[in-house]
Amino acid sequence: MPASTPRPVTGVAPGRVNLIGEHVDYNGGRCLPFALRQSTTARVSPRDDDRLAVRSGERSWEGRPSQLDDAPSWVRYVAGVFVTLDVPGGFDVEVSSEVPIGAGLSSSAALECSVAVALDAALGLGYSPDELVAACVRAESEVVGAPTGGLDQAISVHARESHALLLDFATDEQRQVPFDPAAHDLAVLVVDTRVSHELTDGGYGARRDQAWEAARHLGVRHLAQVGPDDLAGLDAALLPRARHVVSEVRRVDEVVAALGAGDWAALGPLLDASHASLRDDYEVSCAELDTACETAREAGALGARMTGGGFGGSAIALTPRPRLGAVESAVRTAFAARGWTAPAFFVAEPGAGARVLA
Repeated sequence: MPASTPRPVTGVAPGRVNLIGEHVDYNGGRCLPFALRQSTTARVSPRDDDRLAVRSGERSWEGRPSQLDDAPSWVRYVAGVFVTLDVPGGFDVEVSSEVPIGAGLSSSAALECSVAVALDAALGLGYSPDELVAACVRAESEVVGAPTGGLDQAISVHARESHALLLDFATDEQRQVPFDPAAHDLAVLVVDTRVSHELTDGGYGARRDQAWEAARHLGVRHLAQVGPDDLAGLDAALLPRARHVVSEVRRVDEVVAALGAGDWAALGPLLDASHASLRDDYEVSCAELDTACETAREAGALGARMTGGGFGGSAIALTPRPRLGAVESAVRTAFAARGWTAPAFFVAEPGAGARVLA
């Protein structure tokens, strides 16, 4: 509950790119995301009543955080934070965002975390960063109804500039990993396929449930606890899901080792292998993502893969900076040849985590 008289506060939190380690957070594995410089800003200002009023551009909603029957989905992410932080209302929230919506870059976590850090400061709640992460995870899973493993909220809060964050969801350990592609004349090119990415549509939850069922069959708490030789006996539907998780965790470790050794060339094949596994074993890719990755590699990227939950969203391509124009042009041409909506591009630079603006 509020610990002090409320004051207006502006919070900001970034979106993210998951460099590698997809669909393993809820399987007790390791992931390596980094924060974008693109962020969401939430200004919370106290009201004289107990209602919550949310505005973003021309869109607005007003009501109580506990009564969301008429609330659009984007408002539920805001109201969910009020619910999990036990703040009944009494605030205007003005939201603006640079994070592309539905692109698999965690615009939802950026929204939740910007509201959480602003509310914490406005009311003097004194929550730790990990407690704010937990509140945002609960907001998304319990209030919005979108399954989440916690990767997105963790990187949005804990990110450090020019670093990726190694997250171990079995031990809750975190380690900052230096990650500065520009210093090596490389760039992480994001290709937003413009195919809508929505975690509440059932596909993400179905994969999570299959992975958890495979873990139960194997007698372990999390799939990340087993190795490739332990998968015998799984039925045909569960085996590829488990194989992806086990192999992806290994790839995360190999990427971290390559970065530590300064072997950036080794990252390309690992990104490619990750995409193949997500496409063939976890089956969360789509034609647009596959085309973006394949075309980017052919045009000079060192490696490419889908990032985020899948079923649309974005791909990333680790690209020598002199080849950026050629890769963008090739992907744009490939999409046009298939009659698809033109993709959007930007270079993802590792940025800082959630914070309160002075």
